[in-house]
Amino acid sequence: MEIKSLIRNKKTLFFITHHPFAKPEAIAQVEEFKELGRAAGLQYRGILYQVLKKIQPATLIGIGKIQELKQKLQDTQSELVVFDHSLSGVQIRNLEKELNITVIDRNQLILDIFAQRAKTYAGKLQVELARTLDELPRMVGAWMSSLSRQGGGIGTKGPGEKAIETDRRQVQMRARKIRQKLEKIRRVRNSHRALRKKNKVPVVALIGYTNSGKSTLLNSLTNSTAVDVQHLPFMTLDPTTRKVHIRHSQTVLVTDTVGFIQNLSPHLIEAFKATLEESASADMLLHIIDLSSPLMKIQMDAVNKLIQEFGWSEKPCIHVYNKMDIAPKEKVFQTNSYPKVFISALKGTGLDKLKKTIGDVSSKMQTEEVQLYFPKNEEDKIYSLDRKAFIYKKEASSLGVLCYARMGVSQLREWSDFIVKKTT
Repeated sequence: MEIKSLIRNKKTLFFITHHPFAKPEAIAQVEEFKELGRAAGLQYRGILYQVLKKIQPATLIGIGKIQELKQKLQDTQSELVVFDHSLSGVQIRNLEKELNITVIDRNQLILDIFAQRAKTYAGKLQVELARTLDELPRMVGAWMSSLSRQGGGIGTKGPGEKAIETDRRQVQMRARKIRQKLEKIRRVRNSHRALRKKNKVPVVALIGYTNSGKSTLLNSLTNSTAVDVQHLPFMTLDPTTRKVHIRHSQTVLVTDTVGFIQNLSPHLIEAFKATLEESASADMLLHIIDLSSPLMKIQMDAVNKLIQEFGWSEKPCIHVYNKMDIAPKEKVFQTNSYPKVFISALKGTGLDKLKKTIGDVSSKMQTEEVQLYFPKNEEDKIYSLDRKAFIYKKEASSLGVLCYARMGVSQLREWSDFIVKKTT
């Protein structure tokens, strides 16, 4: 399956439906939108602002602004205009007719980035489903405004109504087939997750705003280049899972997942359910936060809102403030989350503290306090136990040794013959 970009290398004008008014947060939001365009491979030619006091149902913006936009497009020799706002099928069709140029909105821009990033079969299926779900309401709107009433009479349906029903069925059938294929992938991933749970290996999911440094962190934790890293939004679409050694014999599985963004389209959430399930099934979340971003608070709120929507709020969550090497020092004092760790994934700073925090939280979740008794002739096994579990007290006698330890589920199973009492 080949998913191609529809807009790459286009000379582009950006239309922002708000004005920064020199406020740092608003200016940063504009820069984020432009960064999305850069990630899509667009050639930036200019920008036009308008504060929308009233939305025009047919074109979103008024006729005066359309004429100003038309002149700006001519002056910059642009081939595409991107609106930082959701557009209906009717609005896109009418704007393209007025401007005589291709028009897309924020959602379509993000979808095109995903199309360029999709490499695996599952990723391409998810992008195709998202495009299909996004296409349906736009297609319906365009048909309803043009052909739905043509040729009709009392008690009859016009040709436009027949055409729209045919097109809707075709799109719905395509979406259904893609969902069926994705369901097979979800079943395979579910079996992999079931195997992990059977082996009692804790799973940690990296979540956070796009371009916050999740993939860089996974690479740093594993001392590898497991995930492609670039300073661009949405570099990761498919989940990547790697084993990370935390301390002693304790290991966890860390999964890198797709990043979030403000005003995430329901179509994208629906299409990427198979990927989001990796985070849903995780035992612990690491919320990676870009400490250097002017939009840090807004980005945190966007991610926290999605955590609530997805029902993940009951999971243990560590707030990991990344990019501390380039962040203003005062930002550290503006954070009030707990537990929290400050790191630089790129430089490797703070990773030992992060591993310790993961280990501490994981230990509280996974371990039990037990008492184990080793007869005199098997005391040598205590050395092996000490390498696999945390022994915090020993009581020796002439007959053997009583050990007090904290152990994970797999260790409880391995040493069950020596356990005499569980205290928690």
